[in-house]
This record gives sequence, C-alpha cells and structure tokens, in this order.
Amino acid sequence: MDKMSIIVPCFNEKEALPLFYNKITQVFNQMSQESETAGLSYELIIVDDGSMDGTLDVAKELAVNDSGVKYISFSRNFGKEAAMYAGLQHAVGEYVAIMDADLQDPPEMLPKMYQVLNKEGYDAVGTRRVTRKGEPAIRSFFARKFYRLMSKISKANMVDGARDYRLMNRKYVDALLSLKEYNRFSKGLFGWVGFKVKWLEFENVNRVAGETKWSFWQLFLYSLDGIVAFSNAPLYIASIAGVFSFIVAIIAMLFIIIRRLVFGDPVAGWASTVVIILFIGGIQLLSIGILGLYLSKLYLEAKERPIYLIGESNIEKPTEKY
Repeated sequence: MDKMSIIVPCFNEKEALPLFYNKITQVFNQMSQESETAGLSYELIIVDDGSMDGTLDVAKELAVNDSGVKYISFSRNFGKEAAMYAGLQHAVGEYVAIMDADLQDPPEMLPKMYQVLNKEGYDAVGTRRVTRKGEPAIRSFFARKFYRLMSKISKANMVDGARDYRLMNRKYVDALLSLKEYNRFSKGLFGWVGFKVKWLEFENVNRVAGETKWSFWQLFLYSLDGIVAFSNAPLYIASIAGVFSFIVAIIAMLFIIIRRLVFGDPVAGWASTVVIILFIGGIQLLSIGILGLYLSKLYLEAKERPIYLIGESNIEKPTEKY
C-alpha cells in the first residue's frame, strides 16, 4: 500500500495549522473513497521552525488525536529551507509533498498531482501561480524580473510563479537528499536535479489566517542567495566592469598626455580627477562585495555545521543521517 508524506514547514502558524489539518484530512477522506486512490495512506510531517506562538502545542495536540501526524520542532529558527530539508529526511512515503500551512497551496490539487505521477510517468508535479492578485505590485514586479533573470544566467530550470508546493516520487526525493549543501535554495535545487516534471497552474489564493513571514527585504536577500547559488554571472560582471574601467582609464590617460604635448594645455582641475577616482573606486567596491558574497557561502559550507537541530520530535529517527 502506497503512502504519501506531506511536509508542512511552520513558523508562527498557530491560527492556520488547525484549518490546514481539517482541509487536508477532508481531501484525503475523499481520495480514500475513490477507486483510483483507494488504499493510499498518508503521514503529515509538521516541521516547527522555532515558532513562538504555540504552533508546537497545536502540532502535539493534533498528533495525540491522529497517529498519522508527526512533528519536528527545531531548537531555534533555522529558516524554511532547513524545515523543508528536515521534512524530506524524515519522510518515509513513496510520494512526498511540500505544502504551506496557510492554505495558499490548494490541497484540492493533490488528487490530480497523484494521478499525474501514477499514470503519466512524471517524477514530480510542480505548481505555479498564474496570477499574483492580492500581492503588493512592487513585490510582484520584482518577482517576475527575478525569474526572468534566473532563466538567463542560470542552468537550473526555474519557472515564473513556481511554488514550493509539489508532489515528488521517491527517486526525485532521494536526488534532493543527495544535495547536502548548507546554503540551500530549493527552487533552484528542484530544477537542478532534472527528471520529468509537469507543471499545474492555479490562481493565487490569499492566506487563510495570520500574516506573511516574508518581508520585501527578506525576499531580496533570498533572491541574492539564489543568484549566488546557481550562477557565476555576478563574477563575470565584476570582471567585465574591471576591464571596462581599465580601458576607460587608459583612454583618459592618453587623452590627457596628447592634449598636453600637442596643445600645451594644463591638466584639468581636481573635479575630473575626483570623478574618475569615485568611478573606479565604486567598481572596485562592487567587485569586492560580489566576491565577498561567494566567499561567505564557501566559508559557511567549509564549517560543515548541521542544517538544523531538533529540539523535540515524535519521530524516532530520520530516514538517513543528517
């Protein structure tokens, strides 16, 4: 009998989690009554990412009343990427899904996603939003530009509007688990491993409760992580900028020398000199900053610290050592 593991990363989702549980159990009850999905069991893995609002208490209460509910509580907040990775490591199902607790990932899509994996020969089914209704306009604008940029500078297949919400078979999950890097950017990792992926589209859905945990600044930093993790383009840009500034400096120097020798004009005032110094200095600082980003990621990888630490859990042990 097949089992589906559903990973639910949570950070301060006390209000949304009970609503999510009621909805997902309703969907599975309907699936169990259909001939094509009859006999499919499930486990719900709630990963509490250091919540401070009582999310863990809700998860424990659900686990008491439902043996299919598992929970993992981190010792502190490690971020959604760590929460997803922890869920993948502890999932034992032949099929594994990742969903948010705020119901922005419609559980009603799971039956269709399951049928696609079983009947159409795909290894994963991803979801993407075709609209961003309800989001701030500036946030939607930069999100679209980010995906367009990544499609040009990265070899990882990242689809515009893609969500972390997806259903994967065991082969796909094992491939993700083989990537043990500390600085994780799952949207890129999903595309990097390849395999056959089908995309399902849906309209944007607002949160059922609570507030988003992602500010514009956090999303900006997250996008920088994605660029650094999956592209060397910034390094090439820094190199090209260095070459360009060098050529400009040579041309300016020749111009000053020729003008002095031919026309006998004195060298121009300090203003032009300051502008040139600021221009070259700005390029140098930009290049150093880009190099610093890459070096900082290497520094964190070299430490080989664990991606997360568990405070408490009702799961005996993960499927593999982390």
